[in-house]
Amino acid sequence: MRIPNLGETELLVPLHDGVFEQPMWHTFLARLRGVSGASGAMLVLQSGEAREPMVLSRGECADQAAVLTSDMREGRVYALAELAEDAAGDLRASRLSDGGGLEAWLAILSDGGLRAEHSSLLAALAPHLRVALKVLSSLEREKARASMSADAFARMNFGWIAIDARCRIVGLDGQAQRFLQRSGVLRRGPYDRLISSSPAADRALTRFARECSADRGVRPRAINLARDPWIDILVSPVRLPALAGDGEAVAMIYLRGDRSSSADRHEQLVDLFDLTPAEARLAWSLSQGASIAEAARLHGLTLETARYYSKRIYAKTGARGQVDLVRNILTGVLALA
Repeated sequence: MRIPNLGETELLVPLHDGVFEQPMWHTFLARLRGVSGASGAMLVLQSGEAREPMVLSRGECADQAAVLTSDMREGRVYALAELAEDAAGDLRASRLSDGGGLEAWLAILSDGGLRAEHSSLLAALAPHLRVALKVLSSLEREKARASMSADAFARMNFGWIAIDARCRIVGLDGQAQRFLQRSGVLRRGPYDRLISSSPAADRALTRFARECSADRGVRPRAINLARDPWIDILVSPVRLPALAGDGEAVAMIYLRGDRSSSADRHEQLVDLFDLTPAEARLAWSLSQGASIAEAARLHGLTLETARYYSKRIYAKTGARGQVDLVRNILTGVLALA
């Protein structure tokens, strides 16, 4: 087995770690410049989606990034004379790709005196840099997916809050933070205690936090906080204490608050399913779990009229019954409105 020498170890660790550094590869470029004795070290990144490349450098690099092009053969180390005629100074550069649209050029620069060993150094670093580029590409793709998922959750108004055994907030996401700021049904009280505007819900939440502290195996509980607009929470124990971050969290609260009032939902149902306003009001009540008789009383309709409306609602929404209607309304695009 070959043991890496000090120079390789000094360069490879910051090369692989540079993806997570800010600015990226700052330490690697500084050490590459020092190991090679060059006056400057430069890493240029170009994504197919970006108009301008990202230039990362340490030391004196002037405007030499301009000579680095996609015409360079991947993996080959070039001298400055091969890239630009009558250019001052000296350079060794190599182009790499992650295979998915991200290109990189690694270069060292000097006033003169770059030799074959400098080309060998860049060639030896090339496979490691290619791996680092793949890691960067994967991270960027996951960030994009996470951003889209976060946007979808935000549109659905989902968020989470971590609480300790005394119902104090020990962590929350941005969506929950905004929810606490604009909603009166849940708020941050003294000493960061999570307080519900409903005394019954507040007692249930406090009691369940104590239960979660005593027994991590208790089943999750659902608690309704408001009906117009509809706001409910699911409280679940933190099964593995090691995942609780600082170790204080005993339960996670997953909350969903409807951002639209009933009147807004009625208008959206009219647009979505071509319902009449009276049908939309009845459809929304049915989707919230009301029976035909309950919805008829709520909207001042006779039972016969409500049944007639319900048949028209089912026909227009494609529902075979109330269960289907609930699914069509609450799991369709209306949830994102």
